[in-house]
Amino acid sequence: MVENPRPAKVAVVEEVRAKLVAHDVVFVTEYRGLKVADLQVLRSQLRTVGADYKVFKNTLVRIAAVEAGREALVELLTGPSGLVFSGTDAAATAKALREFSRTNESLVVKGALFDGQLLDQSAVFALANLPSREVLLAQLAGLIAAPMVSFASALNALPRDFAYGLKALVDQREAA
Repeated sequence: MVENPRPAKVAVVEEVRAKLVAHDVVFVTEYRGLKVADLQVLRSQLRTVGADYKVFKNTLVRIAAVEAGREALVELLTGPSGLVFSGTDAAATAKALREFSRTNESLVVKGALFDGQLLDQSAVFALANLPSREVLLAQLAGLIAAPMVSFASALNALPRDFAYGLKALVDQREAA
């Protein structure tokens, strides 16, 4: 590293390092050929899912990645790279990137660093096929609640069936 780096570069490295430490999922894209207006649309779409799109110099990102212990990310930093710092729902971020790249072929999703593991483009798009966090949580709640609902129904059926049996017995005795 340069012995006396400029303060602006030190600040950028620190910003990137902090973001890399704060986010478990970071997507890497190539934006070559995208117009500024397209990038603004992409940023807007990513903001709706809690993600943030930033463009930094690759050399500064490499330094920050090493400092943050995210060395695997360095492999994806070729050509003009934009970083997407995912919010809490990585699947929603992957979906937003996939949808945008379908309509804007200039955006190339290179891969992602997912909780320390490097994902290629196909793995990112597979992540995009997962249901959203809210849907997964609702499915989990349904799985947890199903046995309780069945148990409550069985408990409710016991006295009801007993009452039907008594009524049938009473009716049978009255008929005899």
